[in-house]
Amino acid sequence: MIESMKRWKVERPDEEIVAMLIKDLGISSVQAKILTSRGIIDSGVAKDFLHMDASSMHDPFLLYDMDKAVSLITTAIASDKKIAVYGDYDGDGVTSVTVLTTALERMGADVFYAIPNRFQHGYGPNKDLFLELYEKGASLIITVDNGISGVDEIAYAKSLGMDIIITDHHEIGEVLPAADAIIHPRHPEGEYPFGELAGVGVAFKLACALLEDVPEDLFELVAIGTVADLVPLRDENRYFVKEGIRQMRVSKRPAIQALARIASTEQATLSEESIGFMIGPRLNAAGRLGDATPAVQLLKTEDATLATTLAKELDTLNKERQAIVAEIAKEAEDMILKMYGDTVPLVFVIGGEGWNSGVVGIVASRLTEKYYRPSIVLSIDRETGIAKGSARSIAGFDMFAELTKNAQLLPHFGGHQMAAGMSLAVTDVVTLRENLNKQAVEVLTEEMLTPEVRIDVPLSISEIDVSVLESLELLRPFGMAFEKPVYMIEDITATTVRKIGAAKNHMKLELADEDVSLDAIGFGLGPIADQLTPGVKLSVTGDLQVNEWNGNKKPQLLISDIRSDDWQLFDLRGVREATRWLPTIPLDDTVFVAFHEQTVTHFQSSMKGIDITLFGQEAIAKAENLVLLDIPDDVIQLEELVGSVHPDRVYAHFHASESRYFDGIPDREQFGWYYSFLKKREKFDFVTNGAQLTKHKAWKKDTVYFMSKVFSELGFVKIEDGFVSVQETAGKRDLTEAPAYKERERQIELEKRLLYAPYMELKQWFDTVRNGIVDREEH
Repeated sequence: MIESMKRWKVERPDEEIVAMLIKDLGISSVQAKILTSRGIIDSGVAKDFLHMDASSMHDPFLLYDMDKAVSLITTAIASDKKIAVYGDYDGDGVTSVTVLTTALERMGADVFYAIPNRFQHGYGPNKDLFLELYEKGASLIITVDNGISGVDEIAYAKSLGMDIIITDHHEIGEVLPAADAIIHPRHPEGEYPFGELAGVGVAFKLACALLEDVPEDLFELVAIGTVADLVPLRDENRYFVKEGIRQMRVSKRPAIQALARIASTEQATLSEESIGFMIGPRLNAAGRLGDATPAVQLLKTEDATLATTLAKELDTLNKERQAIVAEIAKEAEDMILKMYGDTVPLVFVIGGEGWNSGVVGIVASRLTEKYYRPSIVLSIDRETGIAKGSARSIAGFDMFAELTKNAQLLPHFGGHQMAAGMSLAVTDVVTLRENLNKQAVEVLTEEMLTPEVRIDVPLSISEIDVSVLESLELLRPFGMAFEKPVYMIEDITATTVRKIGAAKNHMKLELADEDVSLDAIGFGLGPIADQLTPGVKLSVTGDLQVNEWNGNKKPQLLISDIRSDDWQLFDLRGVREATRWLPTIPLDDTVFVAFHEQTVTHFQSSMKGIDITLFGQEAIAKAENLVLLDIPDDVIQLEELVGSVHPDRVYAHFHASESRYFDGIPDREQFGWYYSFLKKREKFDFVTNGAQLTKHKAWKKDTVYFMSKVFSELGFVKIEDGFVSVQETAGKRDLTEAPAYKERERQIELEKRLLYAPYMELKQWFDTVRNGIVDREEH
């Protein structure tokens, strides 16, 4: 048995719907399963989803207050009034600023932008920064990707005599700011058809309304902000990202070209994953560490040289951000070890003085990913006595709800089930930690503390080929609300298994199901190779990709998890030294058993610290792993042992100090010759002359001793003081009646069955034993 690292939640698509989509749309079973598993089960809807075009976009004037905002802006431009675009410091914010300022510049507006500094101004509208904009001559402020929660700040800006337009997509509070226009896809008085636009999506809709056309060259910026902000990739968002990525792959925009180069990514292969893992983090880096202005400058510049310089600057900042995250994460883990030792609490609340508040959310994510516990990481400021931080959670622990129970400790907090931000007095950190851990006892079960993976596309190997995998491009982009599929292949075998990599920490397999096969690789899964036995039935999960090498393309599975419900037999019979096979055996829940005392003595020196149970003398409890150090005297002993332990894994070493299998049993001709030899002599001195006899006949000394013992047990000879003499009065008896003969037959049969049988024969024999035990239990 191989236990998976995560709990598998398998959701199987309706096969009838899959068949219908295959028939109606002419798509592969893999594509049909992905669509069905995501609730796209109507052929017409699926066709529209797969083949989106510009008609997927909604009229921007369906947004509440859009007409009012356009009127205010066009009037300001006509009056040569200064317009300030007020953004945010993350990827969504900087793309929003770029999109709207670009549109305004095309209209001839006198426009500039401002982005709050995370450390000086915090998130969203800021009175001091609004005052600076007023002093710079702004008469109209347009917020992008923020503003909906700034009731007091917007009122302050209005008191200075400026007009305010809010464009935002964040949660709307009970009170709306007193802005001149509020453009929000979920405005309480609006009826916009799609409420999940990112901030850049809202800014783009305003740009479309202002320009009275769709500025298609801005799709690539909208795609970046939409992916970076993790909004659902449905409806307009899907079209924005799909079209944006198409443009990015051939873009002449210096920023796109420079970011692709700096990330060592082929521009022609850019995807939503490129945005999420390469472009987004670099654009975010500036705002996490200070001023986000370089990110906007990069996106707006038309100078290739300047773009390269700015991309390098952002790359440097991103590396600095990564180093800061690594340092804080290390300090946090050291703190956890010092506070808790090997006992992991239900909830982490960890704080450090001077920790960068711009990256504590990333650190919280790392702790949650590593320990699978809700985590809060705080940056502590001793001068102000305030701790600011971010939280990440796990399924089953509603972080926002649990924080709400501590509202008296949290003057500022917000978020949702899986993530939150907060500030509190340093003196209340310990109380918050204690409270959340008490609350967690009430809601988290032991099962919830094991990460769960949702598997929604089970496949057979026969469904997978290069053309099918390349056709999945039609389904992209994957993201929120249209997640990248997690594939599962069940009940297959591994025909080849090997460790790869300099440290042998990766695993390469060839998976087979009847006459079809699939290459697979598991990065970091090298140790599992030691757990795979021949013929064992496996199920694997992971991602499928096309592997191209020397011009040849083959499908390949990137394994993320693996499991087997089969019991397993590990063949250690050919490895004599225990030091070679002992490291491969888990010591937890393992019982080492010997059938003979001399075996215990033999292994004591090489297995120090490991208890060896002698069969028949000590009670043997159930265990997951059973190590058989030697061969029993009788197969019934082995059946008894397997029945009492009922292991998932059997490690068969079967040490034999004296093997009889290859010696065999002397034939009747040998017995006859030896008996005639003894009859010709009154007595035969076995001790003195035995070696001479065995040399003469080319027999082993044990052969003569064995035949003498058989004759003695049958009464044919008498053995006394090393002399063998024939008993003339002995009756006629068959050799097989002698106990020694029967014992030798039994030992040879046991060695044949256990020690020298091919692996699959031994496995089948154990299967029979296990099935027999089950039968006895049932009857």
